[in-house]
Amino acid sequence: MGVRRFGMINWLGLWTLAMREVRRFMAVWQQTIFAPLMTAGLFVMVFALALGRGRGEVMGLPYLAFLGPGVLMMTVIQNAFANTSSSIISAKMQGNIVDTLMPPLSAGEILAGYLAGSVIRAGLVASVITLGMAVTLGFGVAHPLWAITFVVLGALLMGGLGILAGIIAQKFDQMAAITNFIVTPLSFLSGTFYSVEALPPAFRAFSHANPIFYLIDGARYGFAGVSDASPVLGLGVCLLALAVVLGLGWWWLRSGYRMKA
Repeated sequence: MGVRRFGMINWLGLWTLAMREVRRFMAVWQQTIFAPLMTAGLFVMVFALALGRGRGEVMGLPYLAFLGPGVLMMTVIQNAFANTSSSIISAKMQGNIVDTLMPPLSAGEILAGYLAGSVIRAGLVASVITLGMAVTLGFGVAHPLWAITFVVLGALLMGGLGILAGIIAQKFDQMAAITNFIVTPLSFLSGTFYSVEALPPAFRAFSHANPIFYLIDGARYGFAGVSDASPVLGLGVCLLALAVVLGLGWWWLRSGYRMKA
């Protein structure tokens, strides 16, 4: 008896995989939801204590108002990446990745199930940090639709990169290397703590070639109303990068690249 499908999609299987991913990170919510709030709060507090009022304004905003959206988006993309990458590499190392590959799920359904977990985790993290900034710093949201758009785009793009990293890595230290030497530097050096307009031309050009810069810059526009680049340009660059990442992820899952023994 074949699997029951509604249309061309196995909705039950997709829902089951997505809920597995959500329950996986919610089982340790202190680490996955509460800890990012503490980390973001520490970043803001350290910069506030270190710079005080001497930093002045950046792009017409008080420095903490400029910093807050960047820290929020940096935390969101790091958590979205960690959600999918840790899920896949853990399953591979424990030998139970077959539980994901054997059910009647297409490559697109597996991809969507993993990404659903990243989007939900990123949304919860963003909501908690936004609430924390509103309560402690009195910050609001200048353009809610743009803010939501870039948070979701960031979760999808970094969740997709997490899938690629989880597929490529064969052990935990390889995953740690990808996180420490690629993801973290790119997120730190993408305008989180500064305006890229202050950089020398060569470094500014490098920043503008980095899709993560547009995620952080777009989030800053959504939350604070200012940006280094046009949010429309940022949206286009992020959508293009997302299409490439998801296309490659779909192909690797479909072919079983580095997933099947």
